Amino acid sequence: MAENNDPSILSITEPTIFERGSKGRDGVALPSTGIEQVDVNTLLPVDMIRDEIDGLPEVSEVETVRHYTRLSQLNYGVDNGFYPLGSCTMKYNPKVNEDVARYPGFSGAHPYQPVESVQGNLSLMYELESLLGEITALPHVTLQPAAGAHGEMVGMMMIRAYHEDHGNPRTKVLIPDTAHGTNPASSALCGYKVVPIASNDKGILDAAEVERVMDEEVAALMLTNPNTLGLFEENILEIAKVVHDKGGLIYCDGANMNALMGIAKPGDMGVDVLHLNLHKTFSTPHGGGGPGAGPVCVTETLAPYLPAPVIVKSGDKYSFNDDRPKSIGRVKAFYGNFGILVRAYAYIRTMSAEGLKRVSETALINANYIKERLKEYYDLPYDLPCMHECVFSDKKLTPYGIKTLDVAKRLIDYGFHPPTIYFPLVVNGAIMIEPTETESRQTIDWFCDAMINIAKEAEREPELLKEAPTKAACRRLDEVKAAREPKLRWQP
Repeated sequence: MAENNDPSILSITEPTIFERGSKGRDGVALPSTGIEQVDVNTLLPVDMIRDEIDGLPEVSEVETVRHYTRLSQLNYGVDNGFYPLGSCTMKYNPKVNEDVARYPGFSGAHPYQPVESVQGNLSLMYELESLLGEITALPHVTLQPAAGAHGEMVGMMMIRAYHEDHGNPRTKVLIPDTAHGTNPASSALCGYKVVPIASNDKGILDAAEVERVMDEEVAALMLTNPNTLGLFEENILEIAKVVHDKGGLIYCDGANMNALMGIAKPGDMGVDVLHLNLHKTFSTPHGGGGPGAGPVCVTETLAPYLPAPVIVKSGDKYSFNDDRPKSIGRVKAFYGNFGILVRAYAYIRTMSAEGLKRVSETALINANYIKERLKEYYDLPYDLPCMHECVFSDKKLTPYGIKTLDVAKRLIDYGFHPPTIYFPLVVNGAIMIEPTETESRQTIDWFCDAMINIAKEAEREPELLKEAPTKAACRRLDEVKAAREPKLRWQP
């Protein structure tokens, strides 16, 4: 086990804040005001006075600080260790991006400021759009969408607007079984019927299968490339021709762009619309419910339907243009989450074109290295060169009564966050691993060693895996019951 991946921190047991402190203990000491106390009942109507709350914790400042610090140490993040969630691209976020986003001119700007006073900010967004357009070969970009799924829906709204503008909104959208799970939802929200397409025995789409279901009522094919098996859709050019010949459009889910940037461009593959997850590929903060960004990149044909306003440049001045008669309208307050856009811009400019290509190449090497090291111990449904992630299953472990969930729980004891499990759905008992480019071979070897040890434990000590995690503060939980019967209130 790696020394810096010691899971002992997981065993910290921390009482609730209600179990700390004692009656009369306080975290602040304010000087006397010299003003005589007045009964609140003489100042306000009775119905406006809150009853005293029983049971609130009474704790000192140091108790409060220690409590929440210890809780934070139980939280696993990419700054703590390897985070191999497949399909999520949990790469390390360089702290220089955070520094740049905190420049006063960026962090202190207000969205209601006159455009004349934020020319530098508009310049940054205009340049970011150009950079993303160059990376994807889809030159027209909106930065408004607040997340990847939001950008996905915006892309589908634009496809619908395009078809309506041409006299027929159409009724169907084709979605492969290896697409991301949000694709059907985005299609349905835009009024389309979802038509599933099965991948072939290599885990990719056949152009012939697309042609079989393609007709004049299909608005678009929603493709994830690389797909959720971590495989490149090598028939993309033929598939795009089939769809375009019947008047349809190609939507590409750009969540896996971390495998392509600097190597291949979706626009050159016949893609008409693409959303990007800045938190995946372009190293902005990931998750936690905070602000995000899911820019959408489109061809010249779809540019008129971009959300309004768009940023335009005239000479050396920047402004917003709302005169967009075919636009789908505004999809986000102001112009998206600006602080996230700053971080993505800083990342791209820091890396340069050559650096972005190196990112993708390293991500591919890391994933294929894991695939080769683990395929002797875990079933590999598609033993092909993968892209940025690889997908195993629990088929080799089931004879010992061990399932994917048991492997994931045991990994916690080794100090690692588990990978994505049971997705994609086309693989039973899926174990989906994405190392990203930010992990060293040493870290990846530590992870692979842990996975190999777990596979051996499955044969020798299956009960150990069934009881895992054994070193965490919270042991094996009844996750189904937790989902169906959540306890949302603390009870003493």
